[in-house]
Amino acid sequence: MISHELQQKIRQIQITASKAVSDVLAGEYHSVFKGRGMEFDEVRLYQPGDDVRTIDWNVTARTGEPHIKRYVEERELTILFLVDLSASGAFGSADRLKNDIAAELCGLLAFAAIRNNDKAGLIAFSDDIELFIPPKKGTSHALRLVRDILHIQPKGRKTDINTVLNYVARVQNKRAVIFLISDFRAPDFSKTLRATARRHDVIAISITDPAELALPKAGLLRLVDNESGKVEIIDTSNSTVRRRFQTLAADRRQGLARLFKKQAIDHIPLVTDDDYVVDLVRFFRARERRRVH
Repeated sequence: MISHELQQKIRQIQITASKAVSDVLAGEYHSVFKGRGMEFDEVRLYQPGDDVRTIDWNVTARTGEPHIKRYVEERELTILFLVDLSASGAFGSADRLKNDIAAELCGLLAFAAIRNNDKAGLIAFSDDIELFIPPKKGTSHALRLVRDILHIQPKGRKTDINTVLNYVARVQNKRAVIFLISDFRAPDFSKTLRATARRHDVIAISITDPAELALPKAGLLRLVDNESGKVEIIDTSNSTVRRRFQTLAADRRQGLARLFKKQAIDHIPLVTDDDYVVDLVRFFRARERRRVH
């Protein structure tokens, strides 16, 4: 049974996502993803003006006449959201938890996909697969993705990205656009990520809370790791402690950015108190410029 509060939250995400898609995101989504995938249509006789790079040399040799392979734009894409629902996502020092941001992002991108007649699916994970919703079309389906991200009570507390990427390899044969949404506090996953990126278009979205970047000057603080349960008390009045925390946080973010760059995977780093619509539009426009050039 879904609570009234959850229904209100889903409704608010629907309103916000629909408005953002209508106002700014639909065109950006279309320009970046539509036209990227091409599927084989037919072989036909070469005509003056055809691109010689499309000549099918096997058919040409067999028939004695030049033929070309004709491709058409894929009319339908598959968007797959891999959403980390481990215990570290149930944290937020600002207005929203990291898991709330993940749900809003999925809602926004799912509505953009549906507006463009694409299918969207979800794999929620922790250190195990929590939920798999196969890709489908339709507004009600997009709302189901949002509802389940907000409603599910994960059994696992830790994060294992290798597990979800190996699961994708089993359930998703057709090439898909994959949004991997996590805080990426997980054991090394570089090898499985590389294998996934060879088959799919992977976009990593890292979600960070402001409190994970810098400590306030607030005296003794009790910090709890939601995934391991480890408790640590630190003195935030000590400037050396605060600088050390900030340095370690910056090093971690830079290391993550280097990993994605090395594997040529697009990365959108988000902080929960930022306007993620602006961040998404900036990413889409930068990606479109790379396509053009």
